[in-house]
Amino acid sequence: MDRSILSGFLSIASAKAISLVMGILTTPVLYQLLGPRRIGIFGTVVSVQALFMIFVSAGVTDGVRKYVAEDRDRDRWEGAVVGFYFRLALLLAAAGALLMFSATHFGLVGTVFGQAYEPLFYLLVVGVFAAQFWGYARRTLMGFGLERYSEPLKVFNHGLFVGLALPLVALGFGAAGALAGRVFSGLVAAVVGLAIIARKVSLRGATASPDWLPRREMLTFNSLTILLMFLMMSLYHVDVVMLQVLVGGAAVGYYKGALTLAEFLWMVPLMIQSVFVHSMSELWSNDRVDRINEIAARTTRYTLLLTALMGLGLVALADVAVPTYLGSEYAPAVTPLVLLVPGAVGFALARPLLAIEQGKGDLRYPIAATGASAVVNALLNLALIPRFGMRGAAVATSVGYASMFGFHLWSARRVGFQPLADLRVGRVVATVALAAGPILALPRFVTADLVVPAVGVSLPLSLFVVPPAGLLVFLTIAYLTGAVGVGETVDVLASCPDPLGTVGRRLRRRFPERTAS
Repeated sequence: MDRSILSGFLSIASAKAISLVMGILTTPVLYQLLGPRRIGIFGTVVSVQALFMIFVSAGVTDGVRKYVAEDRDRDRWEGAVVGFYFRLALLLAAAGALLMFSATHFGLVGTVFGQAYEPLFYLLVVGVFAAQFWGYARRTLMGFGLERYSEPLKVFNHGLFVGLALPLVALGFGAAGALAGRVFSGLVAAVVGLAIIARKVSLRGATASPDWLPRREMLTFNSLTILLMFLMMSLYHVDVVMLQVLVGGAAVGYYKGALTLAEFLWMVPLMIQSVFVHSMSELWSNDRVDRINEIAARTTRYTLLLTALMGLGLVALADVAVPTYLGSEYAPAVTPLVLLVPGAVGFALARPLLAIEQGKGDLRYPIAATGASAVVNALLNLALIPRFGMRGAAVATSVGYASMFGFHLWSARRVGFQPLADLRVGRVVATVALAAGPILALPRFVTADLVVPAVGVSLPLSLFVVPPAGLLVFLTIAYLTGAVGVGETVDVLASCPDPLGTVGRRLRRRFPERTAS
């Protein structure tokens, strides 16, 4: 992995780790304060907003990140791109807010979801502007390679949301309080982000529109990106919305809890995807297909190994993790969580591939691949939810998620790169198969509780024993089977910032014959 790509990844990874810790500490509080029914309401509104914002912002955020990062032989290229997308973001946000207000005011929201949802959708009118300019600011900073600003700002946004939402919910404002915290934190983060961008390029020039700017190319990319992101986000949210409309009640909250835990499997692939869109855009523009193939192949293998390990751990600990983390009332979420895990692994594998495809800018094949998965997902949810409820949603969504990897392998070959060149299928399968037995069996032998006297809390000891023990077992088997090589591990270490980089370079010099890739 190139040092610039690795640097961006590490910036995102460190911020994601902080956000993850914050989420681990605060999500159970939010879920238990709201309860399954109100979590279902909050989750439904967030899902509707996410689907709606695709049409408002998807072309803007991905477009500005891609085109700012490109090396174009033009003076003031970056400023012109930033200005073009700023104007577009403002226009689309105004149109989206008006549409959201009209749908609520004239009763469409009340008809579909019930009148209790209307105050939350009025909040989303402001939320359109918050989400639009927060997304624009963050992706613009990433396009400039300024992850050192964009990612701490994301942590700030998350922290402000928690600091606002939890008190509002505790004071009795329910789902509306949680949503208000989300909207206001987004507005503040957007303002801070725009201020940072203004130090890089002049926002006063946002009204300028040079004749040489490739507007048709940019708008075509925007339109295709909107379609791609709608299909992608439908995989995230269609199941929740369908479950609310067709079943409703506490089942939506249980299912949302299962999704929250399953999405931990996407943590690292999402970090990689965030860096790859603009990093790979630069490699594609320089015709570095050999380097793209190398990065794609190694990333696919690492992602498969990591998510398989995390998936095994999640399945092994589901019975104790769900009630401990979300609360005993969420125990019905265990079964849908286990059903979601296989599909979540497949979806995780597809995320970096999609980013490399987006980086080239030819979105026809990624759209076809994602569209095929979206159709599978929607049809299965429609068929299985009425009969099997949240378990049917979990099976349908898992199959839809898993199909993403298969369809995007086809798409990757059409776009022009080979993600399976270094997969080592037999060795990876052997690693997962050999590690599965010990990891899945270990919780049966660790049944004691760990008592924390300072807070008077008793926690299952397996939550602290199984993850490190499972990691040790999995890594040992991975090295023995050759699924991971010593040399490539040293290469990754050597590419890291110090002190890890120093360790890797010393190992390479001291054992050159053993650390050769």
